Formats: sequence, C-alpha cells, structure tokens
Amino acid sequence: MNSIVHAGPFGPLQTISRQDGGINTAIGYWYHEDIYKNGAEHVVRQHEIYSQAAYGAKNIWEIYGRIGLSDMKIFDVLSSTDAATTTSKKDFEENWKFFATLGAKGFYPINRIVGVGAFVQGTYYFSNFTDDVTGISGGTPFTTDLKVKKLWDVNFGTGLQITIPQDIKLYAGPYVYYSEAKTFPAANISGLEYSSGNISIKNKSFIGGFAGMDVPLIKGFHLNMEGQYSDRLSLGAAVSYRY
Repeated sequence: MNSIVHAGPFGPLQTISRQDGGINTAIGYWYHEDIYKNGAEHVVRQHEIYSQAAYGAKNIWEIYGRIGLSDMKIFDVLSSTDAATTTSKKDFEENWKFFATLGAKGFYPINRIVGVGAFVQGTYYFSNFTDDVTGISGGTPFTTDLKVKKLWDVNFGTGLQITIPQDIKLYAGPYVYYSEAKTFPAANISGLEYSSGNISIKNKSFIGGFAGMDVPLIKGFHLNMEGQYSDRLSLGAAVSYRY
C-alpha cells in the first residue's frame, strides 16, 4: 500500500484578507481519492470537514491553520490472498478522526489581472485509523485489526491566477507532495496482505495538478471551489469570511 492522502484544498493563490492586514475564516468540505500501492494497488477514499483561520496582508502573503475531521476507506485491503483464509469483509473503514493543517502562500501580481503564486502546506492526523476483521484461517476462526498510524503529508505548489470581472479569481498549477504512514496489524494471519508490520507506506504519485476559483459573495463572504488530480480526482468547496 504505497500512497497516502493530503488533507484539503490549497485555496486561491492570493489572500482574501484586507490590504492593510486582517483575518479570514472558513468552513469547508473535501472529498479525496487516491491510489495506494505496495505490491497490490488499493483505492483510498476520504470525506473531510474542516474549519480554517488565516491571516494575510497586502494581497501578497498569507499564513493559515486548519483543523478538521476525516474518515478513511481503503478498498479491498482486508480480503484474503490465500484460499485457506476467508475474511468477513474486504474494505477497511474508519470514521471521524482529527487532523490539523498548517500552510503559507505568497503571491506576485504581474498586473491587475494576472499574477503568480506559490504555497507550502502540511497535515498531520492525530488519531489512528483502525478497523476490525474476522475470518477463518486453516479452519481456525480469528479476529484481528489493522491500524494506520502517524499519517502526515507535505505539499508544495506554484500556480497562475487570473482575475476576471466581478473580482472572480481563477487559478491553476502543478504541485508535488510526499506522504507517509505506518500500518500495524494486531496479529499475523496467513493470507492477509498486512499480516505483519510496522510497515511504512508512502504515496505512489508525487506530482499532481490543481485548479479552482474564488467567487466574492456578499458582505465579506467568499465561495472557493477546487479540484485536484493525482491518480484520482479530488474536489471540495469552502465558504470564507473576511473580517
């Protein structure tokens, strides 16, 4: 299983905070898919909800922090690879666990319409993802679990931003990322893919692309929509408020 996830959108390249400096906050939802590989390939899916606070100034820089909850589903990772072993289910599933994200971005306006920017963002999951599985191995019933622990990632990207009428900002660009975690099976069961460990796992693809738009609403509110692609498509939206 050799690919992990990164938590949430990167957001517009230019801060939405006031020119003389200020805070903006947001709430958002993120749907993420990726492919894990460690011998066999597995699809991972996550639903995330989060709250964010940011401080930016002069329309050129911003720092932000995010805290949220995430589930995790890994397809077909609990199925047996041995005819003598059967399992009660194929997919790993765990519900809401806490994560936190820190990031910073900078923006350079080429003119009033076009600008370029860069960002760095990192995420750490404080809780372990754990799922139980039962089955029969060699005629003997068993119960065990698999833990995904110490999950973290770091992302770096650059992009181009274009401002169109109504102050709508369109942005896109490439990014690179690295992610790592460890898997801990509770018991050594013949026929299960993760029957022994402390196994380090990391992402299959290190390069992706992102695109999004930021739309001003009313009274300081903004709507941000973004998509990312690296093996699989991820997307989400957030509503922010500028103080």
